[in-house]
Amino acid sequence: MQNEKFDKDTQSLVDVVTDYAFALDTLDDYDHQRLTLRKSAVAEKFHATYENAMAAIQGLKDKFGGSALFGHEKDESFKSSIGQIYQTFDGVELYPSVEQKAAMLLYLVTKNHSFSDGNKRIAATLFLWFLLNNGILYKDDGSKRIADATLVTMTLMIAESRSEDMEMMVKVVVNLMR
Repeated sequence: MQNEKFDKDTQSLVDVVTDYAFALDTLDDYDHQRLTLRKSAVAEKFHATYENAMAAIQGLKDKFGGSALFGHEKDESFKSSIGQIYQTFDGVELYPSVEQKAAMLLYLVTKNHSFSDGNKRIAATLFLWFLLNNGILYKDDGSKRIADATLVTMTLMIAESRSEDMEMMVKVVVNLMR
């Protein structure tokens, strides 16, 4: 009887570990600095610009614009953030995949704190907007590629991270988009 309960508990744990294998493997890869940026098969369909990003932010004001400061730029850092996701070195894109560009957009808009109010909401929305316009926000079956709780967690993780952890934060975000 005692062995049956142990066997059942053990099997339940094995089932849970199996169900969450991706999450546990990702945490293990993070702990051992093995997170990688896989090659993407997604072709970029959409190019974010300062102008179209600001238009998207303007649309957010209806939902989140309780404050006159929401979406109000403090400096030129937002324009720089948009440009940086398309940065090249020696003719080679530093962020070649749609997923990397989206992750960098989330990171830069969150960390640069370009707006007087709404930075995290704006960053998360622009991340989703970029993925949507590139056709990868939703999976083939129509389900969300990124759960609401995952988006909140990624955004807060970035906000609280150290600047020297940028590369790892981008890798985490890209890996969570699988």
